[in-house]
Amino acid sequence: MIWRNIFGRSPRDETPYALYAGLVAQARSPQFYLHMNVPDTAEGRFEMVALHAFLVLRKLRSGGEEGKALGQKVFDILFDDMDQTLREMGVGDLSVGKKIKALASSFYGRIQAYEEGLGEAAGERLRDALRRNLYGGLQVRDEQVSSMEDYVRRADRALLDQPIDDVMAGRAVFASPPDVTSIEADLTEGELR
Repeated sequence: MIWRNIFGRSPRDETPYALYAGLVAQARSPQFYLHMNVPDTAEGRFEMVALHAFLVLRKLRSGGEEGKALGQKVFDILFDDMDQTLREMGVGDLSVGKKIKALASSFYGRIQAYEEGLGEAAGERLRDALRRNLYGGLQVRDEQVSSMEDYVRRADRALLDQPIDDVMAGRAVFASPPDVTSIEADLTEGELR
């Protein structure tokens, strides 16, 4: 049985893992932590993974039932990874289930907030959701939050513009994270006002 799990997976079984690996790689881009002031902590990394998972799941919804099923697999992998991470951090077996349940609940809340924020008439909702979730109580400049909002909108658009067949095959391409020169220009412009 174990050999079938190791050697017997079809390429189709690898698709959710490829999507998850891609979104985690994007979420761990150093620019977010070095230049966007996202805390480089377990919580900050979870928030970035959750944000990118949301974007991939949002795209997969356009793939009908097959896309939703693939999205569920990505979701399951996300929380299996969180379970493993908590255990590696030394969280006791009895507490892991409660913490995973709390993380899942917070993830659903974030999905709702980001979904509303990306809506047409959302106004400040996305910016407020990013400030609350990514930064918590951390002091962060408005220009950094605005740059993060711009990135999320660009990443969402880039995913929505991709052919669903590409994403269903495990190839999700995100927009580039904000580079330091555009962030510094935003900060300088904010200081001049």
